[in-house]
Parts: sequence; C-alpha cells; structure tokens
Amino acid sequence: MQKKLTINDIARMAQVSKATVSRVLNRHSSVDPVLRERVMDIVQQYNFVPNTIATELANGRTHLIGVLAPPLNWPAIPEILHGVSEHIEHTRYEIVLYSMNLERNHSDVLDRILAMRMVSGLLAILPGELADHLDTFFQQGLPLVMIDDQKEPTHIPWVGIDNFASAYEATSYLLQLGHRRIAHIMGPQHYYCVVQRLEGYRQALTDAGLQADPELLFQGEFEPASGRRCAETIFAQDQSAWPDAIFVGNDQMAYGVLEVAEAQKIQVPEAVSIIGFDDNLLSAHMRPPLTTIHQPFTEMGYQATQLLLSMIDPNYQPDNEQPTRIQLPTHLVTRVSSASTHPFSLKT
Repeated sequence: MQKKLTINDIARMAQVSKATVSRVLNRHSSVDPVLRERVMDIVQQYNFVPNTIATELANGRTHLIGVLAPPLNWPAIPEILHGVSEHIEHTRYEIVLYSMNLERNHSDVLDRILAMRMVSGLLAILPGELADHLDTFFQQGLPLVMIDDQKEPTHIPWVGIDNFASAYEATSYLLQLGHRRIAHIMGPQHYYCVVQRLEGYRQALTDAGLQADPELLFQGEFEPASGRRCAETIFAQDQSAWPDAIFVGNDQMAYGVLEVAEAQKIQVPEAVSIIGFDDNLLSAHMRPPLTTIHQPFTEMGYQATQLLLSMIDPNYQPDNEQPTRIQLPTHLVTRVSSASTHPFSLKT
C-alpha cells in the first residue's frame, strides 16, 4: 500500500519550505506564482488531501465541538443527541462524542481532552460531579454550555426546564382528578431536580389545602429497580393505607411501579393512578400507557448546540438572539395510567 503523503513530503519534493506548502494549501496570496504552481503540480499528481484538523489546530481553531455525555443507554441521551445532530448538520461543524463511564472520576480524562485543543467548545450533558471542574475551564475562557438538572444552574450557559413548575402541574392534575392521598417516589436527593420536584409536589398539596404526609414519601434511585422496591413497600400495606395516586419522580421508576402492579394484579388506574416524569420513548407503550410530564429533550440538544455555536463562531447566525440561560417549557401528557376518582364529575 502506498504511503500517504504528508506536508513534509510535498515540501521536500517541491524543494520548498513546509510553511510555503501550508500557505499554498490555505490559498495565501503572498506565495510566488511559480512556487505555487510547483507545489500544486505535486498535490494534483499524488492526489494529496490535506489534514484539515491538523491545519485548523495549527491556526488555533477547529470546526469540532465536544459533547460530554453519560452512557448512551441512559434514557433521554439519544433524544438529546438527536437534537444536537439535527442542528449540527446544517453547519460546517462536526461533533466529537465523549461518553463517560460512571464508575470513575473523569476530571483527568477531561483535562487530557481539552489539553489536546481538538475542540473549539464543549457541550456537557448531565455532567454531575464534573460541573465544578468544568466551571474552572469556563472561567479560563472555554466556550461551554450545560444541559443539566443535577446541579443548580450557575453563571455557566445552561439549558433545562423548570422542575418545580412541572411537578406542581403533575400533582395539581392528580388533585383535579379527585385524588387526595398522593404518594411521591423521589430520585436521589443530592440532585437539584429531585429537590425541585419535591417542592413542586408539596406546594401543589398546600395550595389545595392539604399537608404532605411523610408516610407517602418514598426514596428511589431513578432506576426501575428502585421503583419496584418502593411499589412493593406501598402495596405490602393494608389496602386501606394505599395512596389513591402516585407521582413518580421519573418514568424509569414508574415502569417499576407498573411492573409490580401488574404482577400483583392491581388495576391501574382503577385502584391507583400513576404519573411519571420525562415522557421517555417507551412510556406510550407501557401497560397501561403512562401519563407523564414531557421533557423536550430533542429541543434541549438543538438549543444548547445553537447557543454554543453562537459563543464560538462570530460568523454564525443563530435563529434568534441567544440568552445564556434557556428554560424550555414542559407539558403534561395524559394517558391511561391516570383517571378520575369520580369519572362523571369532570368535563370531557
């Protein structure tokens, strides 16, 4: 197999400097026409394709943006990345994806990635414990946008939702259906979104003249197994102590609740209404289909990419003026898993 030519090879064969070859390839007008022709004859003869990444790195810029993301099998990550790619395909930029292994500290990996200067900016999706480390790079001038609900938003450009208002809407919907004993299954309490969803749940109860019952609060881990565990605890009680509705902190845990209900032949929504949060792709296909709060994950990826490019490229024209904090609206998706306690008391 013929060895791929380098700029050094072209320079040696044309008997010019490497800098001259670089100027020819970048179409600098300062190059002597005779030297330009000599270089281009060799380039065309050997069908030389310049390494654009190396050229851009030498000039201190690239058309690559980094995307830092949790494992791709995490719910919502494919939808967010779809939004990123949907926007990127209309620009001259490409993405470099770095998927984080959750079992190790990633600060050293991130340091090495950014030290290579391969990317012009970084989109961090649910960076978790890396948020503080990323803040240091942002302070040093790295263009950076976060899609995050694990930490409270800071001065770093951010895209997300109002978790408090969304949880308030979910709980208010159950109250409107006539439910009064509404349980809540929470995610990990060190997540900012979990605290906000709990507060939204509590505020909706307070505004309805009810007090949040500590016995109706259950601790989950945002995974189906923890939803199953909480459901088993709930349904192990005497039926008179069951809640008549459960607001589950995310769809993954709600899947676990539905699984236990089906196994124990508990009718949903006749015996208990269930509502989730996220509207993952599987939620419409559960048994029964899950009522949930829809998060606009694809739009998050699109908007975050648009915001990042507006920070990187002075020639980039976004769809509209970009704020540094974008809070996207959610909405309630009603499906079969929730129903009124008095079917004929509500307008249809």
